[in-house]
Amino acid sequence: MSSNAAGHDRRTDVSIITIHGKSPKIHDSAFIAPGCRIIGDVEIGADASIWYNCVIRAEVNRVVIGARSNVQDGSVVHCDGPEPGVPDGFPTIIGEDVLIGHLAMVHGCVLEDRAFVGLGTIVMNGCRMESDAMLAAGAMLTPGKTIPAGQLWAGRPAKFLRDLPDKAKAGMQMGVAHYVENGRAHAAALAEFSGD
Repeated sequence: MSSNAAGHDRRTDVSIITIHGKSPKIHDSAFIAPGCRIIGDVEIGADASIWYNCVIRAEVNRVVIGARSNVQDGSVVHCDGPEPGVPDGFPTIIGEDVLIGHLAMVHGCVLEDRAFVGLGTIVMNGCRMESDAMLAAGAMLTPGKTIPAGQLWAGRPAKFLRDLPDKAKAGMQMGVAHYVENGRAHAAALAEFSGD
């Protein structure tokens, strides 16, 4: 794990910013695409990928992104500080092998291993997606809701749609493997482009 502070990162057009004495910790094998802004108490695991123009901001709590998880282009990951009745606030904890689709808003929630957050979704404070759960494209999971393991929820507000078959769960994990390989390919292409 490398600990990167502002101005000390090899990546091009990536902001790694320390705030309130907290610096992002990014594993050396993680792919961070140009245009990303990573701020504060953020931890990004091995072979994770953060795609073009994402914002991951953790100035009031922490954000953890596990190994091989990906946050796709234009997404925002944030957290929330303490409030009455919630002394620990709402950190955002993303497990391993999680897929987060393009333009998602992930805020103060827990995404367990192998969860899938679809394109353009919103996951709000206090929510939990259990392992192998899926939130359909465009859905909004309202505060405090839990998607049980292996279920698909859809809509605004999101509601149970159906149980996911094993084939769908396997397909989600193929997507995770694809993003690990694609991150390596983009890192190599960017290194060639910049002459590194």
